[in-house]
Amino acid sequence: MMRRPKSLDSVAASIQPLEASTTGNTDNRQPSKEVLELWRSADAVCFDVDSTVCADEGIDELAEFCGAGKAVAEWTARAMGGSVPFEEALSARLSLFKPSLAQVQDFLDKRPPRISPGIEELVKKLMARNTDVYLISGGFRQMINPVASILGIPQENIFANQLLFGSSGEFLGFDANEPTSRSGGKATAVQQIRKVKGYKALVMIGDGATDLEARKPGGANLFICYAGVQHRESVAAKANWLVFSFTDLITALE
Repeated sequence: MMRRPKSLDSVAASIQPLEASTTGNTDNRQPSKEVLELWRSADAVCFDVDSTVCADEGIDELAEFCGAGKAVAEWTARAMGGSVPFEEALSARLSLFKPSLAQVQDFLDKRPPRISPGIEELVKKLMARNTDVYLISGGFRQMINPVASILGIPQENIFANQLLFGSSGEFLGFDANEPTSRSGGKATAVQQIRKVKGYKALVMIGDGATDLEARKPGGANLFICYAGVQHRESVAAKANWLVFSFTDLITALE
């Protein structure tokens, strides 16, 4: 089995979260030596799911399936751009179509996950290096569990929201106790993971403002913006590394 370069562990242990360049960060498609060292020495990698691991936004797809696609997609764009609090956008989107348990199950049966190109190979390569992989999402466990199964990621490594249903399968809401149900929730989840596991170097990969928030003391050392589905310029400009293909990350591990 391939293992992380032991010589880099001291680098990862001592470094603080890397802030993006203050010069406009126009060159962040070319990672610095320090960024590459952190990527290669990471003992945990956390992935966003919607528009990162998967090639769409799960709640938008579910809303479209239930007949409320356009209105919900507008709220999603605002939430991912960081212009409204995440919990406000989540509640507003769900209230527009209130999916029942039967609708969710029908959606999962008819719309299997659309996995982004290269993600399966990347996850396998990380796991072969003894790097732990997590899914951190503002989406819903009911829709993320099948994705985790495809990628071989254990259920305990999923941090996501939970839809709540009544005894007849009617929509009740979502579990507000999940950290990912509110702004800053992904950062909280990543900090919890790192505190419990004691990781020396942790990387967050995603496309939205909520993913960028995870890069903070006690959280992610590094934020990699994946713009292969959605290129959110305000988020990409603050990333340590901007990629449009997972091939770039795979190649950097070789």
